[in-house]
Amino acid sequence: MNDRQYDPYAGSDPYAGEYVGEYAADQYQVVGYDEYGQPVYQQVSVSQQPQVPHQAQAPQQAQMPQTQVPQQSQGYGYDPYAGGQQQGYGAGAYDPYGGTQAAPAAPSYEEAWVPQQQQAEPQLPQTARAEPEPQLDYKTEQFSFIEEPDEDSEDVIDWLKFTESRTERREEAKRRGRSRVVALAVVLTLVIAGGVGYLWSAGKLPGQSDGEGTAAGAAGPQKRDVIVVHLHNTKGGGTSTALLVDNTTTEQGATVLLPNSLAVSDDNGSPTTLGKSVDDDGSTGTRESIDTVLGTEVEGTWRLDTPYLNNLVELVGNIDIDTDADVPDPKAKKGEAPLVRKGEQQTLSGEMAVAYATYRAPGESASAQLDRFGQVMQGVLRKLSSDPQAATTTVESLAQILDPSLKEKDLGAFLARLAERAKGGDYRTTLLPVRADGTLTEKAGDSVVKDVLGGTVKSPEEGAAVRVGVENASGVKGAAQKARVSLVNGGYTFVDSGAGSAARPTSQVTYADAAKKTQATEVAKTLGLPTSAVRKGKTAPNADVSVVLGQDYEAG
Repeated sequence: MNDRQYDPYAGSDPYAGEYVGEYAADQYQVVGYDEYGQPVYQQVSVSQQPQVPHQAQAPQQAQMPQTQVPQQSQGYGYDPYAGGQQQGYGAGAYDPYGGTQAAPAAPSYEEAWVPQQQQAEPQLPQTARAEPEPQLDYKTEQFSFIEEPDEDSEDVIDWLKFTESRTERREEAKRRGRSRVVALAVVLTLVIAGGVGYLWSAGKLPGQSDGEGTAAGAAGPQKRDVIVVHLHNTKGGGTSTALLVDNTTTEQGATVLLPNSLAVSDDNGSPTTLGKSVDDDGSTGTRESIDTVLGTEVEGTWRLDTPYLNNLVELVGNIDIDTDADVPDPKAKKGEAPLVRKGEQQTLSGEMAVAYATYRAPGESASAQLDRFGQVMQGVLRKLSSDPQAATTTVESLAQILDPSLKEKDLGAFLARLAERAKGGDYRTTLLPVRADGTLTEKAGDSVVKDVLGGTVKSPEEGAAVRVGVENASGVKGAAQKARVSLVNGGYTFVDSGAGSAARPTSQVTYADAAKKTQATEVAKTLGLPTSAVRKGKTAPNADVSVVLGQDYEAG
């Protein structure tokens, strides 16, 4: 055994390497090493060829090509799938003395894995390879299986994802569309319901005539805002008075022209005219006198001197009205063209508007000049802004001094509402008709006081004096004055209803509201009239109780 030559490259089989090395030295010579460090043999003698052991005589067990077996990929020495073809296991060991030994038992997996002892098997010479080229027997531990992505598979996945996301977007869009349709239907229902309600309340639904709507509005309580405006002619003298009325219930506006001859009472209760009250009693006294006569509640007084009217027309950008007379230019010489020409839709500047509003031709009644003032005021409202802020700015630009009861902001907002009425055609100008003595006529009570200023004369506030209208039909001139003194001393408000057209034999006291019966009885006692003269009936539109003095009234 000591004469045997040991080959360190004989393999890793601890049982067979010694014998293989003995014959490998006789028949093969190492001529070099491959790139993996394994020896390359060359046969040097074939004369004496001993019997090759079973392990070395398996030409069909060819080596894997060297270029395909990287060093780091060599697996364990033991291949559990190799069966009995592995060298050194599964076959008898070679006995150089002619015998065979039983194959040793295969070591366990742990015993076979010795990385330091793992070496490649010697490469057999080219002549030992069998034809045809043998099947390559690779060990599983020598390979790493990497699953390469399939581009087609990725495309399919992406397409599925895209299809799924697009379907979801479509469903979401459908849901949003259904939500929008429902919301729109709700909004349209509310708008239609609100519009129908508004048209019904305004009396503008088909089948509801304007007359029906006006009658319905007039039958119920109405809210009116009223201010009085006094135009003072600073050059020619005199005043012109009008009431600006905004009926917020019926959404109607009006200018009520008040003649200077209107009979009112002064601060002492004495009879006077409206023109004198403006000059003597000032704004507060005149406002209260108008309330007493007309049964209104004037909220403020606007003193508009002619220079401010000039500025107001210029601020709104001139006005267009139908003029009824040629107004001469006071500065022009005789025979020159008039300042304002008669005609339809004449454009008036501030100076022209003032001249037309104060003009009264020789022989004309005072009401003709008052009508022209009303035309100018309505023309100004048509040109004034309907925006409260803009209208207030216009009022502030006038730089006029207003009555303490009326502030610029309140006046601006009030005029803006009237401007909206005037532009929409819901505005009219009317003259309050009075008799020659300044008292109200029956027509005035029906067409102006009742319809424009209050529908019905408002009852005085609790604790306020009862208004008593007195008509003198006794035939005695001083009978009304005596009755006035008696009523004022009794705490009543005297309202002059003028003189009767014919004398009446008996006096009469009437009340329209049943709640005023007691007050009417007290008025009769105050005047010395029998209670049998009290009855329910029609009263003057500006009075709570009406008295007609007959010949039975003792004026002396």
